Amino acid sequence: MAGPLEGIKVLDLTRFLAGAYCTMVLGDLGAEIIKVEHPQGGDPSRNVGPYYEGDVSSYFLSVNRGKRSVTLDLKTEKAKNAVFRLAARSDIVVENFVPGAMERFGLGYETLRKKNPGIIYAACSGFGQTGPYARRTAFDMLIQGMAGTVSITGEPDRPPVRAGFSIGDIGASMFLTVGILAALREREQSGEGQLVEVGMLDCQVALLENAFARYFCSGEVPQPEGGRHPVATPVQIVPTADGYMILAIANDTQWETFCGDLGRPEWAEDERFKTNPRRVANREILEGMLFDLTRSRTTSEWTKAMEKIKIPCGPVNRIDQAAEDPQVRSREMVVEVEHPRRGGMKVINNPIRFSRSTVGPQGGAADLGEHTEEILRDLVGLSSEEIEAWREGEIV
Repeated sequence: MAGPLEGIKVLDLTRFLAGAYCTMVLGDLGAEIIKVEHPQGGDPSRNVGPYYEGDVSSYFLSVNRGKRSVTLDLKTEKAKNAVFRLAARSDIVVENFVPGAMERFGLGYETLRKKNPGIIYAACSGFGQTGPYARRTAFDMLIQGMAGTVSITGEPDRPPVRAGFSIGDIGASMFLTVGILAALREREQSGEGQLVEVGMLDCQVALLENAFARYFCSGEVPQPEGGRHPVATPVQIVPTADGYMILAIANDTQWETFCGDLGRPEWAEDERFKTNPRRVANREILEGMLFDLTRSRTTSEWTKAMEKIKIPCGPVNRIDQAAEDPQVRSREMVVEVEHPRRGGMKVINNPIRFSRSTVGPQGGAADLGEHTEEILRDLVGLSSEEIEAWREGEIV
């Protein structure tokens, strides 16, 4: 079966992570992605390791699978005209440059909509198109810090810690993808495209909704909780005989079940632990008692025991363990794609599942400019002689 976005064409003017992840998701959903890169070096993420066999960036592969690559020097008029032609045949344009950069290239929204009134122009930047920070450059960790993510990550009374993955970039890319899909739906009614724009800082603040909700309600500034949930106990990392696990007892009924099954019914009746708010208030006392108990069994033993009484529980896996987890494997979250020179390479699959439509990687990551000739010939309308002249002039 075809993907749900089959027939949708995307002109990808992105680089690095936030924009590229968005277009990767659209490609996984069946859209055709044409990625425009600079002739000298291409997307800078091609130079980020580690590398497969010396020259294929795992970083680039992870978010650029299934895209076709065309090289164009956007500072030249001929390249701009090629982009105009590609945009005229596209449904969506995605870019993640600092606001104003695309206008200086002559490729901003107002320009491209004149070439194609139905174009959906999606822009992702650090701080959005407006506001006092709009023209600033941004980076994932910077956004995590400014939004407050870093301030609530890590252990209490320790230096602040970055979240372990690029949630600033990826969070923004997800909101941008949602905006694009909504704009596609709206276009069906109006027949017109529009500008969709997100700022990474806005998106990160949106993802921190609970931290802000707690602050607005109580006036207390959220702090790092380490392995604990801020408002439920025991929902946290606990030690076992051979490592650590996550124990998630989220309500009083589960707490009573847990205590009864483990032969500690008095814990459930103890006024200090009888309700969740009391357990949160007295969690340091509770943890001393609970950890002595959890250290008596292995993580595997605890997981099996908790499954029997319907208490959420699971291991704290390393990445290698998560990659081999039976559930992850059963859901085909690790798949192979073909690289034109290096053969099969493992990537993480798209997690969305449809009852009829197919979704997932449409191939490996293209070599720089791999599809330049066919795109310029078939979509821009250049002859072989013109393409060769462009190569000699370093336009492509």
